Amino acid sequence: MPQFPPRVLWTRNDGSPRYRVSVRSVAGQMFVLQVLVVVVLVAMGAAALVLQSRYDSEQGASARSLAVAETFAHAPGMVRALASADPSAVLQPLAEEAREGADVDFIVVMTPEGTRYTHPNPDRIGETFIGTIAPAAAGGIVTETYTGTLGPSVRAVVPVTAEDGEVVGLVAAGVTLERIGATAGQQLPLLIGGAVAALVLATAGAALIGRRLRHQTHGLGPTEMTRMYEHNDAVLHSVKEGVLITDGDGRLMLSNDEADRLLGLPADAIGRRVDDLRLPVSITALLESGRVATDEVHPAGDLLLAVNQRTTRLRGAPGGTVMTLRDTTELRVLSDRAELARKRLTLLYDAGAGIGTTLDVARTADELARVAVPRIADFIAVDLADPVLRGEEPGPDRTVVRRIALRGVRDDPPLYAVGELIEFVPSSPQARGVGSEKPVLVPDLADAPAWRAQDPGRAARVVEYGIHSLIAVPLRARGTVLGTVTFLRSEKPDPFDDDDLSLAAELAARAAICIDNARRYTREHTMAVTLQRSLLPRELPDQNAFEVAHRYLPAHAGGAGGDWFDVIPLSGARVALVVGDVVGHGMHAAATMGRLRTAVHNFASLDLPPDELLARLDELVIRIDLEESAGPGGGSERSGADGLVGATCLYAVYDPTSGRCVLARAGHPLPALVDPDGAVTFPELPAGPPLGLGGLPFEADELLLPEGSQLVLYTDGLLEDRDRDIGSGLDRLRQTLAAAHGRTPDETCRDVFGALLTDRPEDDVALLVARTRRLPPDRIAEWDVPVDPAAVAPVRAAVTRQLTAWDLDDSVFVTELILSELVTNAIRYGRGPIRVRLIYDRSLICEVSDAASTAPHLRYAASMDEGGRGLFLVAQLAERWGTRYTAEGKVIWAEQSPNGRLDAFVVPDDPALF
Repeated sequence: MPQFPPRVLWTRNDGSPRYRVSVRSVAGQMFVLQVLVVVVLVAMGAAALVLQSRYDSEQGASARSLAVAETFAHAPGMVRALASADPSAVLQPLAEEAREGADVDFIVVMTPEGTRYTHPNPDRIGETFIGTIAPAAAGGIVTETYTGTLGPSVRAVVPVTAEDGEVVGLVAAGVTLERIGATAGQQLPLLIGGAVAALVLATAGAALIGRRLRHQTHGLGPTEMTRMYEHNDAVLHSVKEGVLITDGDGRLMLSNDEADRLLGLPADAIGRRVDDLRLPVSITALLESGRVATDEVHPAGDLLLAVNQRTTRLRGAPGGTVMTLRDTTELRVLSDRAELARKRLTLLYDAGAGIGTTLDVARTADELARVAVPRIADFIAVDLADPVLRGEEPGPDRTVVRRIALRGVRDDPPLYAVGELIEFVPSSPQARGVGSEKPVLVPDLADAPAWRAQDPGRAARVVEYGIHSLIAVPLRARGTVLGTVTFLRSEKPDPFDDDDLSLAAELAARAAICIDNARRYTREHTMAVTLQRSLLPRELPDQNAFEVAHRYLPAHAGGAGGDWFDVIPLSGARVALVVGDVVGHGMHAAATMGRLRTAVHNFASLDLPPDELLARLDELVIRIDLEESAGPGGGSERSGADGLVGATCLYAVYDPTSGRCVLARAGHPLPALVDPDGAVTFPELPAGPPLGLGGLPFEADELLLPEGSQLVLYTDGLLEDRDRDIGSGLDRLRQTLAAAHGRTPDETCRDVFGALLTDRPEDDVALLVARTRRLPPDRIAEWDVPVDPAAVAPVRAAVTRQLTAWDLDDSVFVTELILSELVTNAIRYGRGPIRVRLIYDRSLICEVSDAASTAPHLRYAASMDEGGRGLFLVAQLAERWGTRYTAEGKVIWAEQSPNGRLDAFVVPDDPALF
């Protein structure tokens, strides 16, 4: 808009000009505009008020006249008054009173034919009503506007009906429009007063604006301001150096044309925050920091800018910055080379940190693709020989590979999918690279017939997809080619060059070492897991003391561990439960686990108590450790994975005849006990030291387990991982077991593994869940035997009767022979009290106990010996026999098939035995 010079009306005492608002000034023009707006608004308001008042008058008059007529027509006693001898005498005073109270002009009561009974002017009573009454006489309502002697008016006529619905009279009420609209004139003074107030405020606002303008322009008039702005603008936009000015809040206040060009600023950049302008990151950071900068070089797209920045502080206002930018594109070549070197170093550094984080072949291949896309290529495919995936050496045909990893900037490339088996033809870049063990560059795939020979149809789709350049690099590590990696480019228009080829070769070489490490680990891990699984029980033995379920899960990383479990039937229908954990992973831990498991079986066959068995096992672990230390290289050269540090074990023996369970542990986690009612506890067993420490005793504790209880044994891998300690693991195990109450042991194992384990456990996990059973009392028979040879016959007879009761008549003869020998030996060589017990379980068990600690031994009797053949008979007739020691003495036991036959006895060739 045009600017006018200010008008000087008077001066201050010091001679400086003073200004007053004039019509030609900005403030004066604003004042005139505001006055015009106020006048127009007042005129429009007055017109609207008149129109609204007229409309409201008609509506109000109609509503009031109708309401008054209906109210008077339905007043109590109206019908009776009309039927009286002189209706006018009754209704005239009532009508006038109602007229004055309702503020209407008239209320007229008349006959259905229109003869008036009442009127404000009594002289008109008896005359005919002038107006429309026919609809009302028919029972309707009439409302009409007319012009009478009082001016424009509205009247309403309503009928008066008797009880039978007959119209016996009419009531008319009317009011003039002037009476209703008299209030409109009362609002005009308010409207005029508001207009005056608006003019006063407009005058004050114009004066205030004029004063602020004078303050901000420092007394300069419009002409001087325009001239100064034009000079500054000409200088600012003509220099070949970009200028940016920001305020203390980080908002852009000014930018010249050169800055807009260099930084690509949008048209609405002024007033926006610098972090919202999508400037180069380094320049944004410099503007936000407000620090002083001198000739700093910053990249901006394809340009290199020399940047200077200074702070501004004017009159105490928040500090801002002034930045100047100078184009230094002549340094671009040098900068590009430096940037390329930096990117290569960064990529190789990231590859060193991001490839080989695990010892998994497939994941390592995917990490290679993840690091390189999209920094060096738009698509990367990693292909390995199948034997490599199994941890084996690649076969002689190295051109047959399987795609292990595929990554790209898009998800739908027409390439071989992950998992496909590929056989590269000899002319393909991959086959040539594997054959020469050198990388191969194909800069233009559209003009590469040798590459198209692999799959012409797929090759055409690849070119149509936009993939135009390829690098194939063999994955060679330690003299062996494991596979190949293919780099493809589509989004980047430039084809691969020699620099890209060398970078891809170096990247593939680093990845090949990691893949080979993972391959070797896979081989060792597979061997260790195979060995460990071969040493674990394949099937649990049949027994009636427990309903048993188990689970075993090897660690995903770190090699197979030394966790094991076992269920061992013992004499007297007892069953031992074992869970152990050898410290460490790998072949050594698996082999040591097998030795310890075998030792536990051997010690259990001697019927050793749990605490004594652990003590023997502890000595064995110490001896194994000493043997390892004395091996080649000594213990100082053994790695932590190969050297045995120790082991933990929990051994429990359960007797189904009494429900007693004796447990001892060597540094192992506490077992969980689930009562038949679902309560979960962890019995506080004595905490023995881990196996291999030596010097400390082991203690056993005895629990009485109700039938239907669940005994849960496990290794620490079930409870602990990197995100959970053993305390929270025990809490989760307790909750899971409580929720699994009433389920079978196999279902409990499934629930526990599902709740506590991940898909990739860090340690081996062994779990054993055993639900207790009790042997029925009618399957157990006991007799006390006096220390007298004559007592053998009565006991034998009692046993015969018991076998007959059990329907084991076929076993009577063999059992009598076994029992006679065992009882006779106890009477002859033992001490009282002597006790005989028969147990009918899966086998028929005969036990003879006495208080002596001397155990009999099987031997060959000489031809002249009178004795020494009894135990030989027992060994021949029984399937198993043995001796176990108790706190009171010993027990000699013999097991036989419930349907044993004498023909199972084999007569030896040497008659001297008899």
